[in-house]
Amino acid sequence: MKVTEITAVEFQNMIRTAAHRINKNAEFVNSLNVFPVPDGDTGTNMNLTFQSGARAVLESDAQHVGQLAQKLGKGLLMGARGNSGVISSQLFRGFAKNVEKKEVLTAQDLADAFVGGVETAYSAVMKPVEGTILTVAREAAKAAKKQATSTDDAVEVLKATVKAAKKALAKTPDLLPVLKEVGVVDSGGQGLVFIYEGFFDGLSGENTEESFVPDETEMNEIVNANHHQGAQTQLNPDDIVFGYCTEMMVGLGKNGATKTFDYDAFREYLSHFGDSLLVIADEEVVKVHVHTEHPGTVFRYGQQFGSLDKIKIDNMRLQHESIIERAEEEKAVAKPLEEFGVVAIASGDGIAELFKSLGVTYVLSGGQTMNPSTNDILDAINAAHAKNVIVLPNNSNIFMAADEAAKEAGVNVAIVKSRTINQGMTSLLSYNPDRSLADNAADMTAALANVVSGQVTQSIRNSTIGGLEIHDGDWIGIIDGDIKVATGDRFSATTDMIDAMIDEDSEIVTLMIGVDGSADEADKLSEHIEAKYPDVEVEIHDGGQPLYPYLVSVE
Repeated sequence: MKVTEITAVEFQNMIRTAAHRINKNAEFVNSLNVFPVPDGDTGTNMNLTFQSGARAVLESDAQHVGQLAQKLGKGLLMGARGNSGVISSQLFRGFAKNVEKKEVLTAQDLADAFVGGVETAYSAVMKPVEGTILTVAREAAKAAKKQATSTDDAVEVLKATVKAAKKALAKTPDLLPVLKEVGVVDSGGQGLVFIYEGFFDGLSGENTEESFVPDETEMNEIVNANHHQGAQTQLNPDDIVFGYCTEMMVGLGKNGATKTFDYDAFREYLSHFGDSLLVIADEEVVKVHVHTEHPGTVFRYGQQFGSLDKIKIDNMRLQHESIIERAEEEKAVAKPLEEFGVVAIASGDGIAELFKSLGVTYVLSGGQTMNPSTNDILDAINAAHAKNVIVLPNNSNIFMAADEAAKEAGVNVAIVKSRTINQGMTSLLSYNPDRSLADNAADMTAALANVVSGQVTQSIRNSTIGGLEIHDGDWIGIIDGDIKVATGDRFSATTDMIDAMIDEDSEIVTLMIGVDGSADEADKLSEHIEAKYPDVEVEIHDGGQPLYPYLVSVE
């Protein structure tokens, strides 16, 4: 099939098919995460980002490709999550800028748009790294431009684009040693290949999913069910027996499944861990929604049947409080803006309370398990209701989305690039609302170096990183972003990690207990530290964070 002009109808079909392709393969992209931790989310982030852009395109009745491309770019930007999502949004922001005046696209227009997208994305990244999504996008654009000089067929241009993207993706391990060490290609690059494949299928007519329209997932419909809304609006949050609204999708039989799925047995087992249980299943996937006090137990059980996808935890007690807070915020809109506000991004009700006690104005739920979108962060900045707002991302994968939100905000915003919860809390000790935004940002950024951050979680697959052999199910200790400990025993993993974090200048160790952590075990960890390091003070807090039983800081 030859296409010399891409009309609005054909452009929408390209977007529709690409949205389906990345949605269908999001879990595979997640599996390419270099670290074998349970919150590898590149595929989820790229999928949610692209669905946001696709929805804007498919809901439009514009008959002008340039106008549709603008909607795609804006939708992607506001829905962008994680670094991969933001870079994707920049690729298509540049794409849109190049075609904004084009009612239809020729093969040359398409190639030029890909090149423009690469230029915009590279300019948006402070230190571009080769062997990533940027490399894949650049090589694909070069091939598109070359192909357009010899044909007026946009299908042929897309075919060349996909071929070059796959070739570049295969070479990413040669450009990034860590990819070669782990034995994977770049996850963001793989996500972009799926999107480009969707473009080709949608334009060539080879797609077999013409009826697919990106929409809210079945799981979101479940979340909006009356029983869930009722839980959020209870008059007293203390009356909520099972406080964590927990959701997951399990790709049955995938990623080293150890059990065969049986619906009745599966549902019966989970029924013992909470209420409001819903289990939807077909031959390929099972979707779960349950209110529980033990989200980690639910996730670990589901993981025995296949790969986890779209895991989500909401603290319904905090949600109820948020309803009250939002009502107060709405009343405050008419009030003059405060001089200063601070936004922190974090998961866990205990951690949220700690941040508030340190002066944070608004805590945005998210982080390790679900990176908030640009629009989520922008809403949080607005909720801070201040002329000057400091944002603590507390996760490096949120930096770019935070930067984009700052650009869209109508107030002065500074991003203090805290990589961990521990860094975010330490930086707040240097916050002084009587000083300027610039001075506060500088002082808080300087304070990030005063803390060593540790995280304990469980490996979800076999891997070798930095010469350290890691087995599926091992407990791993991550120090300032690097896996330093891997062992079968959680207590040993935590003590070994802490021992590696403490030096002669250390004064305070802070333990934050997660949903799957244990107060008794935390006390034993404290005893270990005090016995081995008598000059070090130990503080223990109930953080309530998911997936990471212990977060540890050493100052």
